[in-house]
Amino acid sequence: MLIGEVSRRSGVSSRMLRHYDSMGLVSPSDRTAAGYREYSADDLRRLLEVESLRSLGLSLREIHLALDDPGFTPSVLITDLIEQSRQRMARERELLARLHQIKAAEPADWDGVLHIVRLLRGLASEEATDRQEAVLSARGRLSPGALARAVLSEAEPNVAGTLRWALAEAGAQALPPLAAGLESPDPQRRLRAVLAIAEISDDDATTLLLPALDDQEAEVSRHAGLALGRRGRIEAVPALVGMVVEGVRDVEAAEVLGGLADRLRMDDRIVAMLTRGLDDAGTTVRLRIVQALAEIPGHAAERALTRLAGDPDRRVSLTAQSIQSARGKRLPPDG
Repeated sequence: MLIGEVSRRSGVSSRMLRHYDSMGLVSPSDRTAAGYREYSADDLRRLLEVESLRSLGLSLREIHLALDDPGFTPSVLITDLIEQSRQRMARERELLARLHQIKAAEPADWDGVLHIVRLLRGLASEEATDRQEAVLSARGRLSPGALARAVLSEAEPNVAGTLRWALAEAGAQALPPLAAGLESPDPQRRLRAVLAIAEISDDDATTLLLPALDDQEAEVSRHAGLALGRRGRIEAVPALVGMVVEGVRDVEAAEVLGGLADRLRMDDRIVAMLTRGLDDAGTTVRLRIVQALAEIPGHAAERALTRLAGDPDRRVSLTAQSIQSARGKRLPPDG
């Protein structure tokens, strides 16, 4: 079979067939008396094998190795191809996202497009100062989606704070892209999403924060608790009490609990949760509870402080007495 017929049957151009021949990848078994390439059935079979492997993304060098090395095993190469495909898809997704971001900015002309591209590059810069400048320059020019993608990846506190400010200005429009961050397997991305959502004053933002109370990463659930507590949500109380007991951002948590107790008139419940298991708690835990009770208004807190004013540890008892004195009230102990 001459090269023209092979080309018609296989769909491989004559030029590519000659290239295969020059590489020794698919060479005709014979030549005619006039010197033309003549392919056999085995040559055609080899050609189909080459084209099949090309369809998997193998290079011609890799195909040569796969077909001619009897000791070759495909598993490593296939694994590499899978990884290459994943990386290529990631690049394509990144490009698609960038195109959507440019479209969302609605540039009026090519100068506008180039300006948006410069801003997006600035957000992706390795230099924090460049990223900060890009955020400040992007006000009203970049979509909330672009800013959300940036904040979910931003580790530098100052830049992250500026991004959260910009997203807060965008309001509810910023919530859908931030909601995707809450579903990330990366706990840092989930935390950044919670911090950004917490600064958006919107009922839908509150709804998004509620499931984060049950996040397996403690830091995520704690920040969700603080944010929800400031919004007056009773669901935050267990997380806030836990922070006091554990001594993690306990001063901040106590302040939020005090605000909740006053706002929701639930000081009895909060005090009961704070003092549950008090007899078995260590001295440092009791001391933190005493200090937290200073933030809780009402009769229940007063009675708890009176009880702790008689604590066997002098630091605990003196702290309780000092708080009672500052509050100007003293109640007799139960019984």
